Amino acid sequence: MTVTDEGPRTRQKLISGPGILLVWLYGVMVVGAVSRSAVQISTDFHKAPLAYTLSAIAGVVYGFITYSLVRGGERARRAALVCCAAELAGVLAVGTWTLAEPSAFPDATVWSDFGMGYLFIPVLLPVTAVFWLRRPRSQHGASA
Repeated sequence: MTVTDEGPRTRQKLISGPGILLVWLYGVMVVGAVSRSAVQISTDFHKAPLAYTLSAIAGVVYGFITYSLVRGGERARRAALVCCAAELAGVLAVGTWTLAEPSAFPDATVWSDFGMGYLFIPVLLPVTAVFWLRRPRSQHGASA
């Protein structure tokens, strides 16, 4: 039995089976969102500050979810679940906003048009992750 910051119990793995694919996809999204926003903020921030800031925020959220999934444990699972729900709310809000008022976004964000520029992964990923994270804890398995 491993002692963790969550008490004297085993830390529940979150990345077994399909969870590994979630970590990989979130990792790709971290790189995509952070690198894109870093370039845009450093070169053209004046063109679309809202869009570029939202892309940077998306990258930070993706990074935290990736970290939580890799870390494992009940607290990390709950934190990832909250972030995935917030991510989904952000994708739906920004996606709707970009369709309703395109002039508010002179340049695309990661979440524009529900993530169309990223093959709709930004809207599909949090839905998938929420289903994965809501499974009963016994299905996640325990790490050694």
